Amino acid sequence: MSIGSARQELGGERLTSSGAIPSQRTAADAYRVSEEQLQRARMVVARNSGDSEDLRQLLDMLGLISANPDLPPPVTR
Repeated sequence: MSIGSARQELGGERLTSSGAIPSQRTAADAYRVSEEQLQRARMVVARNSGDSEDLRQLLDMLGLISANPDLPPPVTR
């Protein structure tokens, strides 16, 4: 996902959460992240960033994008 696609997908729309509480995770689950969780995390960051540079920095700091375009992001499924 690129910064531009996160902004386009957001489309100025503010999504509301369902309010559901996720089930407790075990130690074995600590490093497993679903594709949906990654996408939702990126969208939250996109909604709350000030501009494209802020978005890029936040996604990079959180490991949701790779600093090197040839490598996958640190947080993976």
